[in-house]
Amino acid sequence: MSATNYVKKDTFEKMKEELHLMKSVDRPAASKAIAEAREKGDLKENAEYDAAKEAQGMLEAKIKYLEGVIATARILDETNIDTSKVSILTKVTLTNLGTKKQVTYQIVSEKEADLKLGKISVTSPIGKGLLGKVIGDVVDVVVPAGTLKFKIEGISI
Repeated sequence: MSATNYVKKDTFEKMKEELHLMKSVDRPAASKAIAEAREKGDLKENAEYDAAKEAQGMLEAKIKYLEGVIATARILDETNIDTSKVSILTKVTLTNLGTKKQVTYQIVSEKEADLKLGKISVTSPIGKGLLGKVIGDVVDVVVPAGTLKFKIEGISI
């Protein structure tokens, strides 16, 4: 997790709602499941109790992670984005110089990344490689499959 998490306001609100749900609904349900399993007898041989304790531990880890993300979140306003260079929340139209195919990606936070929607993380190899570049730049991006060469065709919001 990066030191600062850049998110849009709607994503920040969704994270707060998710955290509230985990604390107010999921946490009491996990405690209740442990209590019910405890009532069933010998805890040494009670698989239901072990499973309930493990689920509670996983829930607490998720809560702690989300609290950290929210605490380090910086809400971005799309109206203040500079489109003269690639930055978070910009849409970048690229030409893959190897395949000659054109693709458009929006650079977003890790939490908002979804390749199916054309949103790539600012921390991904392509996202990192594009940051700060301008229209016309040719960028070499090292990915697990090798090196890709992109030409930046356009930057927008």
